[in-house]
Amino acid sequence: MLMAHPKVFEAVVIGIPHPKWQERPLACIVTVPGQTVTEDELKEFLKDKIASWWIPDKIALMDQLPKTSVGKFSKRALRELYAEGKIK
Repeated sequence: MLMAHPKVFEAVVIGIPHPKWQERPLACIVTVPGQTVTEDELKEFLKDKIASWWIPDKIALMDQLPKTSVGKFSKRALRELYAEGKIK
């Protein structure tokens, strides 16, 4: 759903540890070149499209998303970046 936003070029959602719910979504976003988007704007966009508990608590804006050798998003690499503190 995030990639349906006109300012989002690429998006992937991963689960990150949460003290109460065990895991919550973190969205990693690359914007369309020349565009900017806020976390609130993206959350508002999702509000009537998905269940409220699916809306990511955090949205990380990135320059690029890591990909596998076949061009798929590498969620493993994103989880490692988060664990290393490189994604907040």
